[in-house]
Amino acid sequence: MRRFPVLFSAAILGLSGLIQAQAQTPAPKPTPDVLVFSNGDQLTGKLERVAGGNAVFKSDMAGELTISLDKVKELRSGEKFALLRKGIPVTKADAPTGTVDMAGGNVVLTNPGHEPDTVPTKDVNYLIDKDSFDRQIARKTKFLQGWNGTVTGGATVVRATDNGTTFTAAVNLIRTTPVVPYLPPDTRTTVNVAESYGKLTTPLIPPTDPPTPPSVAKTSIFHTDAEHDKYFSPRFYALADLSFDHNFSQGLQFQQVYGGGVGWTAIQKPKQQLDLKVDLHYETQQFIQQLGVPNVPSVNLIGSTFAETYHYNLPHGILFTETGDVLPGWNDMTAYSANGTATLALPVYKRLSASFSTTDNFLNNPPPFNKKNSYQFVTGVTYTLH
Repeated sequence: MRRFPVLFSAAILGLSGLIQAQAQTPAPKPTPDVLVFSNGDQLTGKLERVAGGNAVFKSDMAGELTISLDKVKELRSGEKFALLRKGIPVTKADAPTGTVDMAGGNVVLTNPGHEPDTVPTKDVNYLIDKDSFDRQIARKTKFLQGWNGTVTGGATVVRATDNGTTFTAAVNLIRTTPVVPYLPPDTRTTVNVAESYGKLTTPLIPPTDPPTPPSVAKTSIFHTDAEHDKYFSPRFYALADLSFDHNFSQGLQFQQVYGGGVGWTAIQKPKQQLDLKVDLHYETQQFIQQLGVPNVPSVNLIGSTFAETYHYNLPHGILFTETGDVLPGWNDMTAYSANGTATLALPVYKRLSASFSTTDNFLNNPPPFNKKNSYQFVTGVTYTLH
């Protein structure tokens, strides 16, 4: 009876050793991809992608290289890729997939169980690995992925007879899905936050006895907005938007806007883009109540926003951005406002840029003794996130 536990234990140990030995056996390495140049030179490694007439190839010896297809005689990859043709809208159904064999001016995709697909090399717009392509087609992008934008900051400090401090900060974020350039846009989300705060303290000269408190002047201008666009064609989209504003200089305590509308990308080129938008919204304005001034009641409006946004990529990496909007109130035509901003960003070092921005805010119905117009000129340092 004692021999059975011994034999059973030995069998278990033998089976465990066999499983461990199999687990430690390394998986066979995939066959490396091969790229042959027109002059006969050859590279082995991994094909990353083909885009814009160039192949991105990662070699163990030479690192990641971008090579024009004109200089490639042959290209072979055992990994599955999706091929996107020039001038043809992309869907999952019309994108052939398979292993890659490029030679003789053609790209052949081989997929087991299907006839090979042959496409002239000159008609190839993209070759994307199949897993990445399937994820983008299925819109499987996490919310925190794909965000691009800038962060800008600036400050002015004065310490003398007068003491003054001014801080400016802005965050501008944008996320478009799919997050790749070879698929038409499905959604776009933008978030913008800007704050300008300053305080200037000036003593009374000559001083009095007893001392008179110094005069204090404050500046506080805050703006934030968010917009979500849903595309129903490459250039037309529906949108939902909101914005919040505070401007101490105009006596505006708090302004809220919630709306929905439509947008149109009127110009869409590699170097420039122009968007035109209109919405119908609910708007409320609350004003700062000051001593000695009659109270100003809050205003509730049904209005619209007519807006435009323009981007232009200048030579040497300089970026010009301009936005403008007009907000009429349909139930009170005197309660309208307008805003305009122009920004020029000059690259300095890697992701850092020097930015010059001018902003004008107009409020037609401020409290008594407050000016309708508020103007800012801000210089700062901008960091590009992606």
